[in-house]
Amino acid sequence: MIQIGGLEKVSLLDYPGKISTIIFTYGCNLRCEYCHNPELVVKELNKELQINIDDILSYLKQRKGKIDAVVITGGEPLIYDDIAVLISKIRELDLLVKLDTNGFFPEKLQRLIDLHLLDYIAMDIKYPEKEYPKRTADKNSLDKVIKSIEIIMNSGVDYEFRTTYVKGIHKIKDSESIAKLIRGSKKYYIQNFRPGKTLNPTLSVSNSFNDNELNKILLGARKFVKNSQVR
Repeated sequence: MIQIGGLEKVSLLDYPGKISTIIFTYGCNLRCEYCHNPELVVKELNKELQINIDDILSYLKQRKGKIDAVVITGGEPLIYDDIAVLISKIRELDLLVKLDTNGFFPEKLQRLIDLHLLDYIAMDIKYPEKEYPKRTADKNSLDKVIKSIEIIMNSGVDYEFRTTYVKGIHKIKDSESIAKLIRGSKKYYIQNFRPGKTLNPTLSVSNSFNDNELNKILLGARKFVKNSQVR
């Protein structure tokens, strides 16, 4: 059963060009120390797990004509086997659906695409390829990520790839390795780490890259993905 960890009723940023509502699912298969939603990973930090899906659907019905889309994010939404049921109910309201994912569940992702349930996919590329097995404790992690990349790029669904760069975890040269994984993709966004509420509370402004470093990261990415941008 899907657990909802939070709801943002109106967003102008999360679905490109659309007014959206964001549904945050609880739980994630990863423990990225720079995660800005630790309450969606550590149950003890979350006070909103009792958000009822029927209440969310009722709210969406009331907002029909005022919002264009729903963004489903987490955590990692694809940890739930029944995520397609929730998305189907949202689609019945004539709303667009954007899915945020870390790419670790390619079979579930393919199923959602085959069912024509997604209008936009945003996938996080967490690390350069050599770092995936080490940082995720999953020896098959890179294979899953590569499969998801292939699925997304061949899906016909609008998409973007993105990476949050954290000094001390990522190196400037990592952007070339990461962009090589998504060579020829439509969009790649480079996001600088911003200090704040994180799973590892010791991360700080010293873990952010400066403008000159970000430009080097961008230039490295553009060797393989022309439409790379800093966001």
